[in-house]
Amino acid sequence: MSDEDDLEDFDVDQDDLEKEEDEKETEEWEEYRKEGEDVSEEWLPTPLTEDMMKEGLSLLCKTGSGLAHAYVKLEVKDRDLTDLHLLRSYIHLRYVDVSENHLTDLSPLSFLTHLLWLKADGNRLRSAWLNELPYLQIASFAYNQITDTEGISHPRLGSLDLKGNRIRMVTGLDPQKLISLHTLELRGNQLETTLGINLPKLKNLFLEIKDTGLKT
Repeated sequence: MSDEDDLEDFDVDQDDLEKEEDEKETEEWEEYRKEGEDVSEEWLPTPLTEDMMKEGLSLLCKTGSGLAHAYVKLEVKDRDLTDLHLLRSYIHLRYVDVSENHLTDLSPLSFLTHLLWLKADGNRLRSAWLNELPYLQIASFAYNQITDTEGISHPRLGSLDLKGNRIRMVTGLDPQKLISLHTLELRGNQLETTLGINLPKLKNLFLEIKDTGLKT
């Protein structure tokens, strides 16, 4: 069985991936974001290295025809990372957690065409833009500095978390491409309108409208 056949039928279980969304974590992230808004720092360049990869890789799985194996999960949280260029070579990764770093660019992840799950919370991202990833199901970009919703067009994406950013208006969420999106988290932004949210499968929408008192 090929990678593509395997991924076609794969359904990501958020509990198995130990996704933490409790109230304590939310309060800690809010404090972290406020500190980041008050302090402007210059970070030393810290690229992802092979040694970091060796420490962060896990979950050995079959790839291709089933005769080869590769690690498909990577966790490199809180490493002061500023550059993920090395990830371009790790095309078999399916689960990636790069939270709590100093990243401003996720473009190397566009090469990970088998990616199912991505967590990039608590970085310095101004955009969630990535090339279309055919199997991505869960993506979290919470507590960054993202100002728009352009460049998110993954056909199997079911859950998208953008809370705690600087988004004023939702644009670029194409209902013809985001045909699987059922959960959208937008709380903690600066939204002024619900215009731009027109998604056919959406079941769970979390947001606050700035200055109007309207909450959904």
